[in-house]
Amino acid sequence: MSTHTEQGAHTMPSTLEEIRATVQARYGATAKRVAEGAGAACCAPTDGSSGCCGATSENWDPITADLYAAGETAGLPAEALLASLGCGNPTALAELHEGEVVLDLGSGGGIDVLLSAKRVGPTGKAYGLDMTDEMLDLAMQNKERAGASNVEFLKGHIESIPLPSRTVDVIISNCVINLSGDKRKVIQEAFRVLKPGGRFAVSDVVVREGLPAAVKASMPLWTGCIAGALEEREFIQLLTDAGFEHASIEPTRVYTHDDAVALLQGTGLDLVLADAVEGRIMSGFVRATKPGTPDAKPRRALASLGKGTRECGCDDGCCN
Repeated sequence: MSTHTEQGAHTMPSTLEEIRATVQARYGATAKRVAEGAGAACCAPTDGSSGCCGATSENWDPITADLYAAGETAGLPAEALLASLGCGNPTALAELHEGEVVLDLGSGGGIDVLLSAKRVGPTGKAYGLDMTDEMLDLAMQNKERAGASNVEFLKGHIESIPLPSRTVDVIISNCVINLSGDKRKVIQEAFRVLKPGGRFAVSDVVVREGLPAAVKASMPLWTGCIAGALEEREFIQLLTDAGFEHASIEPTRVYTHDDAVALLQGTGLDLVLADAVEGRIMSGFVRATKPGTPDAKPRRALASLGKGTRECGCDDGCCN
């Protein structure tokens, strides 16, 4: 999820709660803009085509541009595409199967949840988890517009997933884990809710060693998905520490010098830093597997947690 319009290289918040509040404010504002008929960071089209913004557009964002193939989003609400602030297309890369249960961490306006629901079919289920009320409201509207009956949106934090253990076949996410102030906990929670043999299949921004300290300390670049991104080896290590097997990162887009300039604009940082940023930031598809043998038959989807969205926690049995 990415936007790059804030002014000033603001100091990074020092606590998880402060980071959450800052991220929540940014993406809540984005949801409001979409609901009011304006675009998000990248001026996505309303006709379902993949063409986003040309490189000459002042709103063009190299992270969010051109993620979905032409026709892939046909039949989905335009607002779901307008609110798409990802860096990849995890639903296309995750190889979802009929009858599976999928969870999207940081589901935003719901585009990847709706795409997943189509892939798993009526015998499967697609959950979306988000902490921002405005995004959840928009996602629910998009669910209704799409007529999706196998979709449910939950309110909560990705560091404390409000679902029982061993109930999800596939975890997806689209440029959201980098926004968390406690990525180790996010990955541990993903491991917990996955069934044996379950798959972790997320798109995210990943950085290579040597990213300038000024870039890492920029709050606009944190909410823009750059400053908080994990380094490749660190991401693999966190997955391994949590118990995952076969962890790997496949680069899907490595950002050029021109991309780096676009990312730095509006942050208050000197654009000369683009020389040091070039080639050190990439979108990647991160895969890993929870050990164990998958069920021979897909287990039935979890019973609905209630109409609309529901906020729950471990104290009411959601995390058992």
